[in-house]
Amino acid sequence: MLNKRRAIILIILVFLGASGQKILAQERTVKDILAHADRARGNLEGIVWDISITTNEDGSPETRGLNVKVKGDNTLARYTSPPAINDRTVLMVERNMWFIRSGLKKPVSISPRQKLMGDAANGDIASTNYAEDYSGVLSGDEAINGEACYVLDLKAAGKNVTYDRIRYWVSKERLVGVKADFYTISGKLFKTAEFKYDNRVRTTPGEEIPFVSELTIHDAIRPDKVTMLKYSNVRVQAVPDSTFNLNLLVR
Repeated sequence: MLNKRRAIILIILVFLGASGQKILAQERTVKDILAHADRARGNLEGIVWDISITTNEDGSPETRGLNVKVKGDNTLARYTSPPAINDRTVLMVERNMWFIRSGLKKPVSISPRQKLMGDAANGDIASTNYAEDYSGVLSGDEAINGEACYVLDLKAAGKNVTYDRIRYWVSKERLVGVKADFYTISGKLFKTAEFKYDNRVRTTPGEEIPFVSELTIHDAIRPDKVTMLKYSNVRVQAVPDSTFNLNLLVR
């Protein structure tokens, strides 16, 4: 009888280890996976880079340059080219977004609908805090360009994010996001993004990590529209909180 009970207990433990604990582990590690992937796209205590955004629509490419400063959830992007728009700035603080330019007495708040268009949409796709902005589940495994990836289904954790749902492929080996599909509230595929990581940065503790070098965005509504973001001069440095003070920016 004792041996039989031990056998039953052993079967239960094996079952829990193979199923229940696996499920719990997946729930615990999805956020860790996202947090690692977020770092490679800028979710650090202070990081600065230059970026060029080229949009090709109907065979007519247009390129803009920006200097970007990021600290956690906050982003300040100043246009540097072409000269006609280098007085423009976009500020994002905890998912609230404003547009600032010379001649405007007040900053212009960018609405959720406006976030779906142009550079605002690109900025939201390039944003770095999926671990906090979305709740996620591990839905499977899939290879992207021969690289084994986790497939994560992400659901918006609040109402202030642009995309209600993201399907996200994260490299198992490198723990960086390699592809993402972005869906509207109605469930329609809106954009698809592909990431490359040829940059390297050294974090504050001295750890060297991969950092995004190229982001290509395909518009599902307009298949002829492709936007490419190229990151350069990436450096980890202290970024003071005052950088993101809206009142100081509009003086």
